Amino acid sequence: METEEQARNRFQSELEFVQCLANPNYLNFLAQRGYLRERPFINYLKYLLYWKEPEYAKFLKYPHCLHMLELLQYEHFRKELVNAQCAKFIDEQQLLHWQHYSRKRTRLQQALAEQQQAPQQPPPHGNAAAK
Repeated sequence: METEEQARNRFQSELEFVQCLANPNYLNFLAQRGYLRERPFINYLKYLLYWKEPEYAKFLKYPHCLHMLELLQYEHFRKELVNAQCAKFIDEQQLLHWQHYSRKRTRLQQALAEQQQAPQQPPPHGNAAAK
């Protein structure tokens, strides 16, 4: 039986580990050291899929780690991570995604702010709308 303190420590350790999976260089490290070929480690990655559930995912600072966790379920992906170029490509794609997301989010926030600041125009009168 797990004590409350042991459960809290396990939760924190698993939270930290799952979030480390967002780092492609760490995944490359794990692959080069052979962890991604070991059946117990693969089983552990499968066990960690519970983090996709909303009651756990809400604690994640780096939610894209869940996508990496999902990809790690596939042997082909695990094998490719041995290659440093693969990790570099993933890293670059993450940066591009964040940059695009940041720009898009900023534009959406600016448009919303402008929309809220613009005075509301009354609708046109009946005949003006028909012309």
